[in-house]
Amino acid sequence: MARLLHSFIVFYSIFFIIILVKEETLCAVVFQPKFILASGPKISAFLVGNISGVSLTLNSVSASDTTGSLPPSSCIPVSQTQWNLSSEFIGKNALLVRLSLNRSLQLCGNETSQDCCLESVCVQETLHVSACVDETPKSSLVIQTQIYAQINPTKPPSENQTVIPNQAFQPLGRCPCDVTPDVCDIRCCCDQNCTQEMLGLFSNNCLPGPFGGSFSPVPDYQCSVQSSENDPDWFPFLCVISPSDNNPFLGLFYNGGTRSPKPSPSFQPQQMTAPVPPINYRQGDPIFTIDDGYLTIPQNSGLGHCVDNAPVAFLANFEARCVRMLQICPSQSDNIRVKVKDGQGGVVTVNVVDEMANDLNLFQPISESQVSDEQCVLVLALNYTFYWRENGLTGITVLRTTANISLGASVSFTSRYSAVFVNGNESSQPNSGNPGYQVRRPVLGGILNSDTGVIQRAQINLWQPGGDGLCASADLRPVEFGINSTSGCMIPVSLLNLTQCSQLRETMRAVLGGLVTSTLVSRTGKPDFTNITNWINITTLLQNSSQPAEGSSGACSALPTHLHIHIRSLIKGFVQGVPQKIIHAVEISFRETTWRIECDTGGLNPCSDPEVMQNFPITSSVVFTESESAQAPRSRFSINFTEFDCDRNDVCWPELAFPLTKYYTGEPYSQALAKGLILVFFFIVASVLGTPWRQIRQAWNNASL
Repeated sequence: MARLLHSFIVFYSIFFIIILVKEETLCAVVFQPKFILASGPKISAFLVGNISGVSLTLNSVSASDTTGSLPPSSCIPVSQTQWNLSSEFIGKNALLVRLSLNRSLQLCGNETSQDCCLESVCVQETLHVSACVDETPKSSLVIQTQIYAQINPTKPPSENQTVIPNQAFQPLGRCPCDVTPDVCDIRCCCDQNCTQEMLGLFSNNCLPGPFGGSFSPVPDYQCSVQSSENDPDWFPFLCVISPSDNNPFLGLFYNGGTRSPKPSPSFQPQQMTAPVPPINYRQGDPIFTIDDGYLTIPQNSGLGHCVDNAPVAFLANFEARCVRMLQICPSQSDNIRVKVKDGQGGVVTVNVVDEMANDLNLFQPISESQVSDEQCVLVLALNYTFYWRENGLTGITVLRTTANISLGASVSFTSRYSAVFVNGNESSQPNSGNPGYQVRRPVLGGILNSDTGVIQRAQINLWQPGGDGLCASADLRPVEFGINSTSGCMIPVSLLNLTQCSQLRETMRAVLGGLVTSTLVSRTGKPDFTNITNWINITTLLQNSSQPAEGSSGACSALPTHLHIHIRSLIKGFVQGVPQKIIHAVEISFRETTWRIECDTGGLNPCSDPEVMQNFPITSSVVFTESESAQAPRSRFSINFTEFDCDRNDVCWPELAFPLTKYYTGEPYSQALAKGLILVFFFIVASVLGTPWRQIRQAWNNASL
């Protein structure tokens, strides 16, 4: 904990120093912090400011007996201290000051020495560190130390393990009424803190039962408690002989459950075990190469960092972005063409497809210094596609995106990695559920081919803006089922464009319409591309507006700048208790706004120069609405007689013969049938010998007479 606190203080101090340096507010030297409470043998602080010609002086001081204040800073060492003072330059305007204790913290034993601690508080003093320039103190640091001695065991640790008794019969706490430490609790006769004199005050009124420490009282029905005075004559024939562990208080302080201990946080490196390749893959298992190693792809960790050697889990899709610094050209290697175990006894080789990046804005290249003429070929993206069937892999392809980037002193870029698992062969595409949609799976769109009658897949996307925020460099991401989302990007428009409003409206509608190229949407997550009844049409809501064809004064109204997608879903049955959601309606609408050129924006004036561009935003959104599932209307009988409703009652008359049906799985069917026939036999016997049969027989005899 002390190391963690020390690291946090150092990080916070460095962060504060950087802020001061960037703001150029350093005009004099000052300690950060100025006062420290130290409980360990190592102390560190920072001296910030104009540190040229600064010398450090360490003194041990004490407060005045009359005023209680510390003496002023001094540049002359007054006395010899037990601390070592050192310093280290950090940049031009910062100095790291360190103090370390040069004595032992071992507590003195039987044999005393000069380098051991006589008391538990080993070091307790006040230190004064002065920053001097030309024998003149400029700043001071006050350190109040209070360090305890270290107590080390004199004997080696014992290997004996504590034997924990079975809590079902012998609780860990043998005296539950002992609730006050180091104090005798009244009427608690098992309290070890009670002396014989104290116990004599309430020995006849001890707390009974388990709370008072009596965990195994002998019950009255035990044969061992028989006495010749009070027991009846029949007691020996009806008493019970049982072990003492079997008593009425069994489990009173024990719930019968077990809990595995959770691993405690540790700063020690984790011991990694050798990977064990599985016979076949299951969801979440790591994928192995033929060398029994993990197939790794860079991925983002939970803390936002990038892990280069992260194993790929079977059937786990992911997307990752890693910001990297480029200082030298990396060596070109083809180590991604590896052979992977397919999980069915065979081997699959990774097929690599190369492409060159046309737009580097997607990868956010940022140069922090002057760019040289040297060119580097960098891998900017690796997009893996894993084709699987049952518990194995049928193929792996990776799309490798490269680009030529000029090398500078320090160039940063964003590399992208992804993995998608597709069921089937390389011609298959992933589904979004079976049969209902799963949350965060893409909504499946399609277009009907009039010639073949087969529906082809199409996209329903939203904007995924890049580094510059322009629509020209933005990516597209699919609409995920059940996830409401809004995104947008910027479009540069000039004054000349705003004089042609009709053409601008058509361009805007085409740009937004490119997000949704589908005309159909699959009702379920596992569509049938040959059955049109499994698909629904996308409804486009058109707004009736009459606007002038050309704008005036650098403005255009009724421009479609927002695409809104409204998807309605409902629950259509259950599969093993999991609700299956389907899509029953999709609506698309455009929202119109007015764009107007702003002249006073600083820099180039777009109003005076018709070719100067100004950025305007366009957005896209999707909203999911869940409708009530269509159910048959309830009958009047089910509304009035709720006791016969088996869905709302644990016991209902319609299920009286449920144990005799095939749906009853509590015991074998033969046993259930035998028990049912025995019940029927007893019912017939009771009917024959009971009152109803006697009344029927008497009525028959009276009628015959």
